[in-house]
Formats: sequence, structure tokens, C-alpha cells
Amino acid sequence: MTRKPVFAVIGGSGLYGMPDLEDVETHQVDTPFGLPSSPIIIGSLAGRRVAFLARHGEGHILSPSEINYRANIYALKAIGVERIVSVSACGSLRDDYEPGHIVIPDQLFDFTKDRKRSFFTDGLVAHVPVADPFCRDLSAIVVEATRTTGKRVHSGGTFITIEGPRFSTRGESHTFRSWGMSIIGMTTSPEAFLAKEAELCYAVMAHVTDYDVWHAGEEAVTADLVFKTVVANLEAAQDALRNLAANFPTERDCDCDSTLSTSLSTHPDKISPETRKRLGLLVDKYFTEN
Repeated sequence: MTRKPVFAVIGGSGLYGMPDLEDVETHQVDTPFGLPSSPIIIGSLAGRRVAFLARHGEGHILSPSEINYRANIYALKAIGVERIVSVSACGSLRDDYEPGHIVIPDQLFDFTKDRKRSFFTDGLVAHVPVADPFCRDLSAIVVEATRTTGKRVHSGGTFITIEGPRFSTRGESHTFRSWGMSIIGMTTSPEAFLAKEAELCYAVMAHVTDYDVWHAGEEAVTADLVFKTVVANLEAAQDALRNLAANFPTERDCDCDSTLSTSLSTHPDKISPETRKRLGLLVDKYFTEN
């Protein structure tokens, strides 16, 4: 691999189909947690190296519950990525977040039930602070890059992640609204939390495709409706990524790279060699003196 990517994009495979992505390389990265959803594509966009990972696999073959989120985040960390932009479809739970709008949320509610949520198992415990699950600095950069597309952009809101792959019932949708949720999707948890554990900056560019099923005056969400809207919004997403690449800061100015400094709870002497080796990419800098 040549220069490391300045940021990575996790989203649909169509995102890296833009004609001005040059010098493209494909990398299959194995991890202690298995293979990621797809090979990682790295190309030059606006003169900067950017990595792309197809979250659901090439051809959308993985349901939200089948995605190997740990392998995806670990693989990006392994190739030197420090910042991740997630591009996701979402349903709106608010009148003012309309289909066609883009939301960069600042909060996350995990309502999933059957996913691997942490790298830290098998004798190494980490209690990671996630009061603010998204990187504020990166989110602000994504807001500015997205606004240049001409789309209506909302900064802030709580993103609830449901297990899927089914959509909500009306009862669930109305309940989520009563809880104060803003948008709904199926993949941001545990992706954001794993990025936090890996000390990576993480932000979401969420494209509103529908009003879920709560809005009496609108068509209830279907897979066909979601995919049609995603295709319609693809050009805006690609434009936002071009703008992001062209103006992306070289250095991080946040504290995402030290999340584990106060999180690791297990005494180093009690960590097995196998676990140390498996998680070395994440923790070696904290244990080098032991």
C-alpha cells in the first residue's frame, strides 16, 4: 500500500463508483475477528487517498445482523485509517427531517439485540466512555462538506439503531418518537462504539429515505422505497465526499486517539498472550512498559 488514507468511508458499494476516483487499489485484509464485509478499496479523490468499505458486502449480501462489524473496524485501523465517515440510509422520526434531507447526528441509542459490541473479551476488559459517541470535530467537517451539495442538512439528532432486518411496526415507530429519537437505522450500532474502542474518529452522514411507518400522510417504508431513494441520493453523497477529501485536515485535533487511556481495567499480568496478540493493534501502546 502507498500513502495511508486520510479517511475511510463505510457505506454502499456504489459510493466508490465515481469516475474521478483514481489510482485505485484493492486490499483484502484479514483480522483476528475474521474477514471484513468486503475488500477495502483505496483511491485518490481530489488528490487525497480515501478508503472505501462496502458495509453489506459486494452486491449487498449481508443483513445488518450478519455484518462483521469488529472485522470491518479492525481492518480499517490495520491499514492506518484514523477517521471514518459512515454513509447510511435512515428513516425519519421527525416532521422536519424530511426524505431527501441529510442528517449528521450527535447522539446514538443502541436498540440492537444480537451483535458483538466490543473488541474487549477473553480476559481483557475495557470500559469505554461514549457519552458523545460521534467525533464532534469530524462531524462538523462532514456538516460543512455536505452543505456544499445544496441538500438540506441537519446538524444534530439522536440516531436509534434497531436490529433489523425487518422494519418497525407502527407501535415501535410511535414509541421511538415518544422517546425523542430523531432518525432510525440498522447499522450505526455497534459500528460507532467499536470505532471508539479502536480510538478512531467516527461520524455519520445519514440520508433520510422515508418517514419510517409513523407518518399517516406518507407511504410506509419498504426496501424498494429505501433503495430508490438511496440511488437518487448517491450523487449528493459522492459530491459530499469529494468536498470532504478536498478540504480534509491532515491532523486530528480531538481526543479520540486516547479513548483507551482511562478505559483498560485488567492488570497486564492477567492478560493471556493470545489476547494480547489479538488486541495488540489496539492496546500495545498502553502496555509497552509491562
